[in-house]
Amino acid sequence: MITTSAISTIREHVNAWRRKGETVAFVPTMGNLHRGHIALVDEAKKRADHVVVSIFVNPMQFSANEDLDNYPRTLAQDSEQLMVAGTEILFTPTPEIMYPKGLAQQTFVEVPDIGDQLCGASRPGHFRGVATIVTKLFNIVQPDIALFGRKDFQQLMIIKTMVEDLSMPIDVIGVETIREQSGLAMSSRNGYLTADEKYLAARLKQVLDNIIHAIQHGEAAQQAITKAERDLISAGFTPDYLQVRNANTLHQATAADTKLIVIAAAYLGKTRLIDNVLFSRHSN
Repeated sequence: MITTSAISTIREHVNAWRRKGETVAFVPTMGNLHRGHIALVDEAKKRADHVVVSIFVNPMQFSANEDLDNYPRTLAQDSEQLMVAGTEILFTPTPEIMYPKGLAQQTFVEVPDIGDQLCGASRPGHFRGVATIVTKLFNIVQPDIALFGRKDFQQLMIIKTMVEDLSMPIDVIGVETIREQSGLAMSSRNGYLTADEKYLAARLKQVLDNIIHAIQHGEAAQQAITKAERDLISAGFTPDYLQVRNANTLHQATAADTKLIVIAAAYLGKTRLIDNVLFSRHSN
């Protein structure tokens, strides 16, 4: 595995592959890797001749009161996992490489509407930072396909929208959420949880499943959500949002919508957890 922070090195290797007619898959990450990230690499290997992974903790997507400085950086362990998984190039740029003029002078990319709601409403500027860094990384790597986890479903939708709107020739693939045995969605931020909190955190997925069961058995969505919010609060969570949306658009679900997603963000202690589950209104 080649590890480099140089944009020119990435382009040199990708151009060589291109001249041979070979395809490139790309997995952008912020490091502190877990099995969910490795599942993206595994899927990338099935879909392309070569796999490039990036590790970059992106300062543009953190607000002033968030955990940029404390975000776990585990490059040695991450590199070992990626090498074992079959990654060919690991791109590890610095903020100075990605934002040479500083954040204040950086051209940015913003996806309207979908980027302003849910996590976008709770974390203003977050998705501007995501869209900007992903655009830069796409321009550097120029992949045929890029893979993202469905746990960050809103992020996935924003990147798909951005790629379509900006006519980027990249196929954006969403990969199924990888979960702990308890049902807790794997996340780099799970490392912030205490042992007791991690045990409680599995309740989030259970609550989402309860909402789906209620709706599929005829209960009104808002009634099911109200019950679920009470369950989360009684379990020790502080809900940020808990909603049922159209899974194709992320707009508010209507009675006519059949492909739905229940999507949530909630704090457990100081840790903000997100999760979602796709479902159809009528049970099979």
